[in-house]
Amino acid sequence: MNRPLPVVRLRVPTDEDAVAWHRIFDDPDVMEFHGGKSAALSVYEELTARQRRHDAERGFCLWTMLDESGQVIGFTGAQPWPHEWGPKGEIEIGWRLGREHWGKGYVTTAAHMTLERLRTAGVPDVVAMVDARNARSIAVTRRLGMSLGETFLTPVSRRKGHCYRLDLRPGDST
Repeated sequence: MNRPLPVVRLRVPTDEDAVAWHRIFDDPDVMEFHGGKSAALSVYEELTARQRRHDAERGFCLWTMLDESGQVIGFTGAQPWPHEWGPKGEIEIGWRLGREHWGKGYVTTAAHMTLERLRTAGVPDVVAMVDARNARSIAVTRRLGMSLGETFLTPVSRRKGHCYRLDLRPGDST
């Protein structure tokens, strides 16, 4: 049975979104593959400020995801891979969603919107870095048409991860 796609809106993060992200990501289930615990509010304040800069400079960022009522439910978007290991210099698509919104199609819908915005911005390809145990995010990469490129061990946690890839150029498919 196919359910209708949810209504999702993306916007450049505001100062207030840092507080919303901090609140909705303060959940061990949400943070299971991101260190297991919520980050301090200051981390989200810096992250939203960095995303505003990315949007102004590149035309894309990690956008705040809003549901049909205008409630902040998470983020999705893309940014340059921020670490010295992994796909350094490449553009990573990513998402994080508040627990109460899981399983409703929000991430897949918003990630498809992100891919269209990245194509418009001229980004030739993207990666998604996913913990190998994160079945939900792996399923999203498949729905986006991404292919497993590499496997890796994260330097700090020594967890197995996957690097998924997608070519965004017209006429190409990977």
